[in-house]
Amino acid sequence: MYERFPLSRLWSAALPRREVSPPHRDGAVTPDDIAVGVVVGRASEYFDFFVYGLASVLVFPALFFPGQPPLQALLASFTVFALAFIARPLGTLGGMAVQRRFGRGAKLTLAMFGLGTATCTMALLPGTAEWSGAVMLLAACRLLQGLGIGASWDGLPSLLAMNAPAHRRGWYAMLGQIGAPVGFGLAAALYAYLWTHLSAEDFLGWGWRFPFFVAFALNVVALFARLQLVLDDDYADALRQNELEPCDLRELLQSGGGRTLLIGAFAALASFALVHLVTVFPLSWLSLSSPRELGELLWLQVAGALVAAAVMPLSGWLADRIGRRTTLGTLSVAIGMFGLVSPFLLDGGAAGQNLFFLLGFALFGLSYGQAAGAVASAFAARLRYLGAALSADLAWLVGAACAPVVVLYLSAHHGLGAVSLYLLSGMAGTLAALGIHKTLAK
Repeated sequence: MYERFPLSRLWSAALPRREVSPPHRDGAVTPDDIAVGVVVGRASEYFDFFVYGLASVLVFPALFFPGQPPLQALLASFTVFALAFIARPLGTLGGMAVQRRFGRGAKLTLAMFGLGTATCTMALLPGTAEWSGAVMLLAACRLLQGLGIGASWDGLPSLLAMNAPAHRRGWYAMLGQIGAPVGFGLAAALYAYLWTHLSAEDFLGWGWRFPFFVAFALNVVALFARLQLVLDDDYADALRQNELEPCDLRELLQSGGGRTLLIGAFAALASFALVHLVTVFPLSWLSLSSPRELGELLWLQVAGALVAAAVMPLSGWLADRIGRRTTLGTLSVAIGMFGLVSPFLLDGGAAGQNLFFLLGFALFGLSYGQAAGAVASAFAARLRYLGAALSADLAWLVGAACAPVVVLYLSAHHGLGAVSLYLLSGMAGTLAALGIHKTLAK
């Protein structure tokens, strides 16, 4: 794959050419080619994303909020965690402005540079005990991460969806999402290894920083891989021909895209709500209420990530046979039912908690496999590039941003029924959005 696009193409385009390059072959860009770029880019982003999420439980409460009771320290840590999701839509809009002025490659480079800078800076931060301004810089870095992730939208997932065969669109939609369980599994495995092989002093002193440096290195590799794709002439032509170029936000809203934007944000709400309730929240809750070792729970989550990755292809198979809308609706009901039994499982000792992770990650893989761009095809062609990006941003913001802090607070004060209510509300949002979309499509 990568031999087709040597790195020299990144700078050769700036040099004068003596010969006119030959015309591109029809069909030179295949869905399989695009899928490779999507998986590489998304896996690195998710790894970065979950490295921070896990550190919000394992490290940041003690490092940046010492002296506070454990619950308050976790809530403060999760509040900073949510900042990236608030900044993400702003990053998308800012990145679109950069692309209109300087091009897609410049936007992607700037986005990944910002993301890498934030990640590296976090890895070097001292604790609050050493410097009182550490929390403020952590919050600033978290905002920069959100801006960078929002601006890194390259349009390849939309290009993949538009070029996929009609009878395999669910399958190709799933490929772009498989980076989520892969990224989480790698992040959890790395933290589990460090947690179990280092003393508490060494882990809090320097061990936790290592995953952040790994995330930075992966971002560098992913940047070059994605640049080789989006700057390749074949890909640039395909993106142009499919009108995957940024439009103005005002045009999107005035052309009727605002309604589709909201439907897209809620269509996969149950899936996005589930993500943090099986990854970040259980670690925080069990660290407060269970005698189980966090290292054991992390390895359990690694196994859960393997389950999610294993069942995710099934979501593509289902969507291609019964339709993406039916798949999302059916799985949202399953998530709601899982929410009803979650309090009993989390309070059910080691056996119940193991079953919670097994079922939760299986549903994560099945539902999240079809969560991206669920109604993106409803956007007019010229609006799809911005519309798909903002739909994903809003879905993360509404469904996942505040899930850890809200559910942890409510569970601590009112019981684990908060998990049920949160997942049931996600189910209701998904079913309502899909119902409205079906009505409008008629």
